[in-house]
Amino acid sequence: MTKTSQSQSQPSGDLGPATRDAAWERLGRDHFDVVVIGGGVVGAGIALDAATRGLEVALVEARDLASGTSSRSSKMFHGGLRYLEQLDFGLVREALHERELSLKTLAPHLVKPLRFLYPLTHRLWERPYVASGLMLYDTMGGAKSVPGQHHLTRSAALRLAPGIRRDALIGGVTYYDTVVDDARHTMTVARTAAHYGAVIRTSTQVVGFVREADRVVGVAVRDSEDGRTTQVRGHVVINATGVWTDEIQALSRQRGRFNVRASKGVHIVVPRDRIASDTALILRTPTSVLFVIPWGTSHWIIGTTDTDWNLDLAHPAATKADIAYLLEQVNQVLVTPLTHEDIQGVYAGLRPLLAGESDETSKLSREHAVARICPGLVAIAGGKYTTYRVMAYDAVDVAAPDIPQRVSPSITEKVPLLGADGYFALLNQAPQLAQTYGVHPYRIEHLLDRYGSLVTDVLDLAADDPDLLQPITESPTYLRVEAVYAATAEGALHLDDILARRTRISIEYSHRGVACAEETARLVAPVLGWNEERIAREVATYNARVDAEIRSQTQPDDISADALRAAAPEPRPEILEPVPIED
Repeated sequence: MTKTSQSQSQPSGDLGPATRDAAWERLGRDHFDVVVIGGGVVGAGIALDAATRGLEVALVEARDLASGTSSRSSKMFHGGLRYLEQLDFGLVREALHERELSLKTLAPHLVKPLRFLYPLTHRLWERPYVASGLMLYDTMGGAKSVPGQHHLTRSAALRLAPGIRRDALIGGVTYYDTVVDDARHTMTVARTAAHYGAVIRTSTQVVGFVREADRVVGVAVRDSEDGRTTQVRGHVVINATGVWTDEIQALSRQRGRFNVRASKGVHIVVPRDRIASDTALILRTPTSVLFVIPWGTSHWIIGTTDTDWNLDLAHPAATKADIAYLLEQVNQVLVTPLTHEDIQGVYAGLRPLLAGESDETSKLSREHAVARICPGLVAIAGGKYTTYRVMAYDAVDVAAPDIPQRVSPSITEKVPLLGADGYFALLNQAPQLAQTYGVHPYRIEHLLDRYGSLVTDVLDLAADDPDLLQPITESPTYLRVEAVYAATAEGALHLDDILARRTRISIEYSHRGVACAEETARLVAPVLGWNEERIAREVATYNARVDAEIRSQTQPDDISADALRAAAPEPRPEILEPVPIED
């Protein structure tokens, strides 16, 4: 097999239906250097790192790209200011370096600078204490493309954020971090890996390991859509499944080198006009910090919680208590308190933490660990979203001895993600693009910040159907063509993939996508080959999921919320619980 055949199977990172069929054939036919399990940001990063080293790579994901932790973060690409207090300087320095890389080179279309206000509440000692920490934060990552800290009086801080109560601060300090659409970023990493030759296939669940003597030589997989099975063979398999690490490890029947614990983080989404502020906020809580982050032009994201989770890993459920905690914490500083009626979206995600001696999840490690479990099997866990690229090249380095050929050093520091090249020039050309395609310039800017220089690929889909350039009726932030592009090129196979991850309609509108579910399903039906029965099933399944989530958010505890959420139907009918099987 040649690199030419790879690029032909997935041209320009295309993950559409035709590519999916070809990928299944290759999974069962070809022999790979690296087989990656897991389509989160770390798995996608490993696929990109390995592919750009010249290796033959396959990535399989049981559900959708970023369907777990990587679509449910705090939406920041940041150094982790609070880790300075824990004296974790190495992690902060590493994360800040990665933040700078993504802002300037790797993903400037997706990772955006964001100003934060840190309200000061104690006289004398707090300002110099915070200043010294931010001085480290401003310098540890090397050259900066964002401004440094700036100190404010109380009056100046209130002019910047008039929604904060006057008695909630004595002054303030501003500093910069970043914001990112995590699900789009992860999907773009995966598409970039495909562009460089990796075989990327979602709805493809690992159900066992293939072994020869004491060596792992591949995995058995099942198509989560139709139940077909095949074996994917490779020199080394990398388990990059995050909170599912231990479950996949059990399938291999090999003793793991570390354990992963899941910590639940809940966020709420409220309209922008509910909090009067021109900046993001970082607020201290009794146990950690709370972020209030601008999301698009119309919303705030407020989070997060940090509690142990031992229930369904695929669908962590937010409870009434989680939501009440977030409201209580943020309302301590707001002039106009938020209420449950203000909440338009809620989401819960799980952090994969390396288990330690402490029972408090906030004290568990955000560092990552890589281990060679046995010949042909490597596992990676822990870490934080921002350091995905470092985790990826560490995993491939550890896997390298199992690969017969010489493995080149990682070069992903120099590999922009799809859409990055030409992005800044197109920003300057937004008025001309708007005139060419007949859409408003602000629409072009919105699309550029989602697709970068791939924006013309999206808009060209409407060449024969100008109606696709109209907004989705009940979710007008997005154009109809974006739903079509999600199915055509971005690997979306179900309504949930489009409404929850390719767009963020499920958290940005109070109807959570229900009001536009049928319209969206009909838009993508020709691409995905859906008939009327399938359209009805997709809509019903999505609506049932939303109903279950909303009802679970009224429950007092994790067990009752999980029971309600787990009862909702799955869009992928063949997903099974991982159970060790004989080869």
